[in-house]
Amino acid sequence: MLAALLYGQEDLRLENVADPTPDEGEVVIQVGAATTCGTDLKVWRRGGHAKMLKPPTLFGHEAAGRIVAVGKGVRGWQVGDRVVANNSAPCMNCFFCQRQEYSLCPNLTWNNGTFAEYLKIPAPIVEHNLLPIPDNLPDELAAMTEPLACVLHGVARSNVKAGDRVVVLGDGAIGLMFVAKLAYDCCVEVFLFGGNDQRLEIGQKLGAAKTFNYRQLPDIPTVVKEFTDGWGADVVIEATGVPSVWETAIACARPGATVNLFGGCPRDTTITVNTEQLHYSELTLKGVFHNTPEFVRAALALIASQKIPFELLISKQCPLKDLETVFLEMRSRQVIKVAMIP
Repeated sequence: MLAALLYGQEDLRLENVADPTPDEGEVVIQVGAATTCGTDLKVWRRGGHAKMLKPPTLFGHEAAGRIVAVGKGVRGWQVGDRVVANNSAPCMNCFFCQRQEYSLCPNLTWNNGTFAEYLKIPAPIVEHNLLPIPDNLPDELAAMTEPLACVLHGVARSNVKAGDRVVVLGDGAIGLMFVAKLAYDCCVEVFLFGGNDQRLEIGQKLGAAKTFNYRQLPDIPTVVKEFTDGWGADVVIEATGVPSVWETAIACARPGATVNLFGGCPRDTTITVNTEQLHYSELTLKGVFHNTPEFVRAALALIASQKIPFELLISKQCPLKDLETVFLEMRSRQVIKVAMIP
């Protein structure tokens, strides 16, 4: 089959590899659509990921398709079923899993390789994070279950209350998903900051009360205070993974606020925090990572409800052979998400 392999920093190659076959407890799906992701872009640019993968490796982690092979012992699934699989599953047995802190599981089973004609799903994911796709839901929308599950986890950890004024920093797919969830479901006023006017327009369509192009602003925290009675935001969500923006997020927060440092920064980077502000303003700083089985199910249900136009996030469809070009377009911010069709 044709598949994408990541060999290192911006070294992505399409190669012919053997078709996967399922071992006990596993299934193989024919990929109907694999969506690109900001995490994929960061991993491509950085040449790896501290937790999810180590090159050389099959690449990509968002996909939906149809089961074409079922391993021994698999129950409840059969050839022909349309499914979406999360890219991980917790072990369910460790210290953290026993406390239902599944995203902290040190034994997470990771799965990569969605940019391919076929994808093997490991047994733990089949057991805990493989879901049926509703008949009326296209594969390219179902494939966005994983990133939306991360966003739902992030919202749940952000102490959001009705009436809050929430700042989202970042107009990538994750930032826009945060806007959509917050505006649709949380009864809050969302201020979106980004650097691309077309993406900011999509943010407005997804429910942002106000949008700002940071390239036209001298100082983001000052603008936030102007629109929040001089105090700052009740909740700030950082969705870029840039250390300097983590610091900006903290500076945008009012006393007593929660700052969700959601965007994953490069390995071993650090930020500076004003200890006086942190202490006397009683700030809550949260690092939030990945998702849990509960939010995977909630994400697919939200997408399937079609109450939010998540299709606005898919810039176009492309054949798998154009993957390298798509990543160059992502790097230059010409596209948000692209549905790759093998």
